[in-house]
Amino acid sequence: MQTLLGFDFGKRRIGIAVGQGVTGTASALCTISSRHGAPDWDRISALIEEWRPQSLVVGLPRHADSSDSDMTRAAREFAQQLEARYRLPVTTMDERLSSHAAAELQRESTGSVNTGIDAIAAQIILQDWLDTNNQ
Repeated sequence: MQTLLGFDFGKRRIGIAVGQGVTGTASALCTISSRHGAPDWDRISALIEEWRPQSLVVGLPRHADSSDSDMTRAAREFAQQLEARYRLPVTTMDERLSSHAAAELQRESTGSVNTGIDAIAAQIILQDWLDTNNQ
């Protein structure tokens, strides 16, 4: 069974989701805070150890016209750091509007937006990747 972790990278918070290649489904897992402007590598390492994913997916934020932003470059750097640290295949997935979709999904299910939005955005990113690559 192929397990994947998906990441919605942000400079203050990183949403994380888990998915299964066999079932083609993703679920929001957690949101971790950055420490002193850097990812909480200890927490990410603990999640990698716990879930033992075969690959990782990082959301790639882009402008509506597909051009890169400062966050695009930061997300690419994060993806490269994941690959170097954990020696796992890392792919990127266009995440345009995933945060907006996550906020809407959360509003529909709970009536308000709270801190789980980043993990839901990671779930949407990972689900889009699974839908695209499990055909």
